[in-house]
This record gives sequence, C-alpha cells and structure tokens, in this order.
Amino acid sequence: MLIIILYFFIFIVAVQILFYLGFFGKFAFAKVQKITPKKIPISVIICAKNEEENVINFIPLLAEQNYPDFEIVLIDDASNDNTLAIFEGFEKQYPNIRLVKVQNNEAFWGNKKYALTLGIKAAKKEYLLFTDADCYPTSKEWITAMSSQFTMQKTIVLGYGKYEKIANSFLNKIIRFETLLTAIQYFSWAKMGHPYMGVGRNLAYKKEEFFNVNGFIEHMKVRSGDDDLFVNQAANARNTTIAFMPESFTYSKPKTTYKDWIIQKRRHIATANYYKKFDKFQLGIFYCSQLLFILLAIVLLAFQFQWMIVLGLFCLRYITAWIVIGFSAGKLKEKDVVYWYPIIELVLIFTQINIFITNTFSKPVHWK
Repeated sequence: MLIIILYFFIFIVAVQILFYLGFFGKFAFAKVQKITPKKIPISVIICAKNEEENVINFIPLLAEQNYPDFEIVLIDDASNDNTLAIFEGFEKQYPNIRLVKVQNNEAFWGNKKYALTLGIKAAKKEYLLFTDADCYPTSKEWITAMSSQFTMQKTIVLGYGKYEKIANSFLNKIIRFETLLTAIQYFSWAKMGHPYMGVGRNLAYKKEEFFNVNGFIEHMKVRSGDDDLFVNQAANARNTTIAFMPESFTYSKPKTTYKDWIIQKRRHIATANYYKKFDKFQLGIFYCSQLLFILLAIVLLAFQFQWMIVLGLFCLRYITAWIVIGFSAGKLKEKDVVYWYPIIELVLIFTQINIFITNTFSKPVHWK
C-alpha cells in the first residue's frame, strides 16, 4: 500500500512542478514591461454604495491623474450615507467628473452589475478603466500605464490590485500572499492565451467588449462576478493582455479580522463555480494537488517509507515553487510575504477546505 502512495506522491509532485514551472513560470520569468503612453480616451468608472469614508479620500487621487483625455464616472448605488452628497460635491469641483445616480430597482435590488451597467452606458469615452471605491492608484501615471497596454487587437487589460501592508499582522501577510498567488495564476494563464479572470480593483476594456457579450446579462442573477465572470466570458487569446508595471497597480484596504476576510473569500470561491469548465478544472487540479502533496508527504514521512526519496521530492517541490513565487513577487512588489510561504500555504489550503464545506451548506453574503 505504501508503495502505491509513494508513486501517487511522485505524480502529485510532478503535477505541482508542472503548474509552477510550466504554467506560472510564464509570468514569473516574463520580461519587464515598459510604458509606451497612448492618448486614447478613457472613462474611469467607480461604483460605490455607502463608501463615504473612502470616496472622500480617494476620488481626488483619481481626479489628479496625469493623463490628457479622461473622465471619471462616479456611480452612487442607492447609498444611504453621505456618498451621494460627496459625489455631487466632486461633480461641481472637477469638470471631468460625471455622476450616475442609481435608484433601487425591484428587479435588480442591490445588484452592483445593474449599477455598473448604467455607469458604462453613461460613459462618453470608448475605453473603460475600472477600480473600486475603496481603491486608489499607486501613482499619477496609473491611467497611462494601464492604457499603454491597449492595442488594436488587445482590448481587455488585466491589472493588479494590491492590498496595503499592516505592520505586525500575520493576517495581512496571508491576504497579500493569497492575492499574489491569484494574480500569478490569472496573469500566467492570460500569457498562455487562456485568460479566465480579472479583478475589479484594476481592470480595463473597450466598451464594445461589454456589448459584444450583452454585458452582464448571462450572469446578472449571480450577485458577484462583475469582474471575473465578465472576463471569463469575454476574454480570449486574441483580445486580452496584462499590465504589471508598478505604475499600473492600485491599492486597497485589506480586511483586518479573520471573520471579515473569510466572508470575502466565500464570495470569491462561490463565484468561481460559474467559470467555464476548463477553468474550474485547472483550478481544481491545482488546489487538490496542493492538498494531496501535504497529506501524502505526512503519511509517507510518518511511516518513514523511502524517507530520503520523499524528503528529496518534498524539497524539490518547495524550492521550485519558492523560486517561481519569488520572481513573481519581485514583479508585483510583494517580496516580504514570500518568506512566509510554507506556513501561509498551509493556512490557505485548510481555509479553502473550510470555505468549500461552509459554502456547500449556506450561501455567502454579496454586494452591500
């Protein structure tokens, strides 16, 4: 029996190395990107619901972007705090700000996709750049960096949304590592010509891409997924590219309690159930092989069966993964979390198991 487990362990190690070197290496070892400014018209779109504390600080940072031709479309999704009043003040202050007021609709009550659809239709520019109300750009060149990756063929640009660092917080390291690993995955698959997701914190596409797939209509009833489900449906090898130069990053405030982070992760994982079959398959294989790698290694080492071979394969897999993640973290300016990789990976594996079980028996909470 142990010999069968050993052979299976060897297979799982091979699968993990294939993912890290064969797939994720496409991004990890990619050439550094350069910004070639383009003067295409851009509409920056932000949808907010009860975000008064964030928008009062972050919208001015967007309004001060160093870009020749852009507008900001602010969407107030029926807020019941001071968000709308703040937006109205910004509309008077900045000539390039356009305000969209969304009233609660019985058919689309509390549906962010409905609010975004109204904002997209109101946008006057041909190219759209999205971020969230709790996000802000890392530089005044954010629009320039993201728009620089558009070409005649590449009309969807996947960006990176970072989370702020919180000193002496292990949860913060977990959140930022998980965000890094997710970015490695969707950037790598996009470079291989199979884009499957993006993040609404930093995403751009030409308006015609939205209408080509009838917007969010196919997944309107799914409360989340205005970013990843749209990309999963609309993106392909011909029309999609990535932006990962530091000027293209956005920052957002991370969750500060484990409970809040779990609620957020439950939404993300539930949304992945609506991905295309191949995308669910490749994600499932990766995460299952992660879990099996740990469990089989524990069993074999506990029985000290061919322990030198097992330990060698164990180290080979970790060294391979560490190198790939390390190079990727260097590109995305997240090097400090890499040192905690083995511990964080264990936490994430068992967190995902917990979320999968929880989601099986109850639905996660979505848009505010």
